[in-house]
Amino acid sequence: MPSKARKWRTLDNERVYSTPIFDLHKRKSVHPRRGERHFYILDVPAWVNIIPVTPEGEVVMVKQYRHGISDFTLEIPGGMVDPEDPNPAHAARREMNEETGFDSETIIELGWVNPNPAIQPNICYSFFAPNVREIGDKHSNPDGSEETEVTVVPLDSIKDLIASGKISHALVIAAFSFFHVYNPPPRKHRRK
Repeated sequence: MPSKARKWRTLDNERVYSTPIFDLHKRKSVHPRRGERHFYILDVPAWVNIIPVTPEGEVVMVKQYRHGISDFTLEIPGGMVDPEDPNPAHAARREMNEETGFDSETIIELGWVNPNPAIQPNICYSFFAPNVREIGDKHSNPDGSEETEVTVVPLDSIKDLIASGKISHALVIAAFSFFHVYNPPPRKHRRK
């Protein structure tokens, strides 16, 4: 059965507000059945997050104050892909180094999601860093607006932390969903 859904066509796109982390655009679009309408789009750079796991099976996480909810969240390192970053993997490593003071020889891309396709065109890439080691102190809140604390949690406690709501950041949960597919739990061997 052919699809009855039709795409909107953009007629005009005007930046109406700019900040260091997003631009607000007013987009005029037309639809074959619905006519012309205006939509507001947040133009945001690509984002990254990374799951750093120690050789002992602990995830290096960041407890961070988030102004949107006026509370702390338990997250993995992450942030924006800066113009100076040659690729998202580089940005993920940089964020991990800056936020936690840990690094890994290997960075593995797990997948990507559209964080909020209703109003944002950007992508969030998720990565895995196995066998991370401490390389030094993390940056101490370089822009002055972040309040963070590095903590480690056992990898096998992540599902319970998500189920209990202690991990509530949607992009962190998406990253662990990719991780579960990439690195499923070991199978129990049956005796013959």
